[in-house]
Amino acid sequence: MFGWRKHLLLFVGFGLGTVGFVRAAEQDVDSTRIVEQAVAYEHGEGVPRDPERAVELYCEAALMGNAEAMYSLGWMYINGRGVERDDRYAATLFEMALFKGHAGAEKARRLAGEYTGAVPDCMAARDSGRGFVARDTWDTQKYLASLPEQKKKVVELVTTLAPRFSIEPRLALAIATTESNFDPHATSPKNAMGVMQLIPETASRFNVKDSFDPVQNIKGGLAYLRWLLAYYRGNVALAVAGYNAGEGAVDRYRGVPPYKETQNYVRRILEFFPRTEHPFDARVVDASPVLQALKAVGR
Repeated sequence: MFGWRKHLLLFVGFGLGTVGFVRAAEQDVDSTRIVEQAVAYEHGEGVPRDPERAVELYCEAALMGNAEAMYSLGWMYINGRGVERDDRYAATLFEMALFKGHAGAEKARRLAGEYTGAVPDCMAARDSGRGFVARDTWDTQKYLASLPEQKKKVVELVTTLAPRFSIEPRLALAIATTESNFDPHATSPKNAMGVMQLIPETASRFNVKDSFDPVQNIKGGLAYLRWLLAYYRGNVALAVAGYNAGEGAVDRYRGVPPYKETQNYVRRILEFFPRTEHPFDARVVDASPVLQALKAVGR
């Protein structure tokens, strides 16, 4: 299950060329090692039994896209082992593992009950009254301190607003800096405007009345990014490619489109936000049909 088929899926899905393929393969190896450590702590194999540490390691590997980690962490939650029992979290983790092709996840998913999209605290934090928001331990204050004064206000807006849309601030900042370098007045030859470079159609779609108003623009861009992450079920590369080229192009090419601009864009975002998966809310939109095709390739 973890052999060449998974690497082929990553390669076709991300379309990042040799560098992207190698990085994905390296991450796969790393996450498998982390899962092995988690299993050892869960069962006390060669180390003192420590289910809490096992949960931490499973979560770390799950964030790297490892299906076995998602599946195992689901069982930790459904059995209340190392964490307080939570069938909602288990259902989400089994759903994620099932999408990634885990053989045992379908049966486990049925046992866990209704899927609500709730995300464990290690993958997302709770924000009162807003549902789940993404968790990011990156030091945004240190990053802010390194910026010139004229950019700090925009960056503060991005980092403050991002969690309200369930987006990790680092990913939101990667989009904003790549799109406009935090310039609220930026305009492209394609008539993309503002911090998040919204074209008129996207602005209208996400109810942005004034694309040069930083708050409206950032909210519109984050709403679109949240939609894309849900549409591509947390696949960062596909969501980012959709932000640059449109989801229609991503679906048409069944992966990152072969446009030099888009492929360079995805590479740059992933250098700033080096993760292949991001928590998503499946209630926002149905999954893209292209994901089934990519799953078939990976089998």
